[in-house]
Amino acid sequence: MSSIKQFQVTFDCAEPERVALFWCEVLGYVVPPPPKGFASWDDFTSSLPPEDRGSWFACVDPSGVGPRLFFQRVPEGKVVKNRVHLDVRVGTGLVGAERLAALEAECERLIALGAVRVRLLRADGVNESCLVMQDIEGNEFCLD
Repeated sequence: MSSIKQFQVTFDCAEPERVALFWCEVLGYVVPPPPKGFASWDDFTSSLPPEDRGSWFACVDPSGVGPRLFFQRVPEGKVVKNRVHLDVRVGTGLVGAERLAALEAECERLIALGAVRVRLLRADGVNESCLVMQDIEGNEFCLD
């Protein structure tokens, strides 16, 4: 029997630190400690060649349970819908008006952080309602 593998989720983006800090706020993640031998991330970054500065950033689940999120700078902008997206579980176990209220409350919090509301997908008898949103660089995610 094979063991479960750890994984990280990688985002291509224009501004890795900015997008990472957005997702820290969304998920309650934190910036990990700087590499050994550096007092801060700024110290580490200034040790890199100029072309590598700001090229990536990461955040982690402080409890160690969730996957690491990695953000890497790419030259091209986002042009089509994501093939993979995150579902942020804010309405688990809730149904009807109570679920919609939880989704709407979280939507308002995330809009204040720079997210964009795209559309509400109402319950259809098979799936519960969810809210489609975009992060600060247009990557789709759902409030579920």
